[in-house]
Amino acid sequence: MVYVRQEKLPNLREYKYSSVDRSLVSRYILKPFYTNVVIKCFPMNMAPNLITLTGFMFVVANFLTLLWYNPSLDQDCPVWVYYSWAIGLFLYQTFDAVDGTQARRTRQSGPLGELFDHGVDALNTSLEVLLFAGSQNMGQSWKTVATLFASLLTFYVQTWDEYHTKTLTLGIVNGPVEGILILVGVYAMTGYMGGAHFWQQSLLATFGLPQTLTLTSSLSFTIPDFLYNLSFTEWYMVQGTFVLVQNTLESARNVIKARHARGDRSRYALVGLGPFFTTWAFVVAYLYLQPNILHNHLVPFVLFAGIVNAYSVGQIITAHLVKLDFPYWNVLVVPLSLGVIDSVGPILLEYNPIPGLGWPSALGDGVYQVSFMFCMLGMAVGVYGSFVVDVIVTICDYLDIWCLTIKHPYVEEEEQKQVNGKKIQ
Repeated sequence: MVYVRQEKLPNLREYKYSSVDRSLVSRYILKPFYTNVVIKCFPMNMAPNLITLTGFMFVVANFLTLLWYNPSLDQDCPVWVYYSWAIGLFLYQTFDAVDGTQARRTRQSGPLGELFDHGVDALNTSLEVLLFAGSQNMGQSWKTVATLFASLLTFYVQTWDEYHTKTLTLGIVNGPVEGILILVGVYAMTGYMGGAHFWQQSLLATFGLPQTLTLTSSLSFTIPDFLYNLSFTEWYMVQGTFVLVQNTLESARNVIKARHARGDRSRYALVGLGPFFTTWAFVVAYLYLQPNILHNHLVPFVLFAGIVNAYSVGQIITAHLVKLDFPYWNVLVVPLSLGVIDSVGPILLEYNPIPGLGWPSALGDGVYQVSFMFCMLGMAVGVYGSFVVDVIVTICDYLDIWCLTIKHPYVEEEEQKQVNGKKIQ
């Protein structure tokens, strides 16, 4: 399948990377560390994309330890595992940040770097959701699903924002900086406290806050049980909800403002959020109708949902680079919708709201349903893999570059001779 038509490739020459990072931590702590210390560890002949991919391998290693020690996401791991997750994620953030610096100093900046970087970040998002769930003993539950929804929505909205505004905007508090550092701290703290079970106790009780607060001699206030008994994990999810809403609204304002400045209508841009919510309507429906998948096979399903989102995000970034229309269609939703249709048939037969409406399930809720779910995962890997390979090869051929190695090394002396030659003329 062809994802980028030849007539659109000249738009790659017009690409200019634009970003705004308002994070104070990034500006005053991380960037000086990256540019003055870390970048010196990488040789000039190392391709920026290879740095990105190498950093992602630390996350893959973390994921493998999760599968070995805590595949059900509800067991304590050896303490060293949590520390390795913290180190691995920090290294991923570091490698992911310095690839841009490496691209600039080796004169390898270009559209392929942004596409590659976003693709790796998209895959990392779903893996980190599973790692976080394992660090909190969330188990295979709706809490893990809710965390996945929030994480994928944040990434999708950020990419949707960049497509319409032409600028990657990171707020004062954002996921790639503060969000990752918080996760690093959570993983390290989990190891220090002896395991993920620590986060399942009441936050308020742990800090010694009494349930009944005496304000004056005649006035007291009792914290409701549901609020007082909220665990550390549940408080994190409450905080995450507020951050998610804030970031989504901020991105929507950015898009509306940018389109109004160009004289475009904002309503058409907001429709771009529809594909994500449509996909997740099927995700929630499928997991609700198939509790066996939710409670016993959630890890591979999370990988499937993550790849579906990565494919959508990859299409959006590609459209941004070569100036295509916004992509609304995701073929990977088709098997998911078929799974929902197959699962809802028996319910309609049982309750019979409309005579003659309903059908028996072809898959059931046992081994065939599990096999179908793994087939969806396999299809997602195949479709997304073909997309990645096709787009990368197309861009590399057109720009005469290589993806993971430097085809045309930058030589400062030659550039200086060319400059001097132009001056002489």
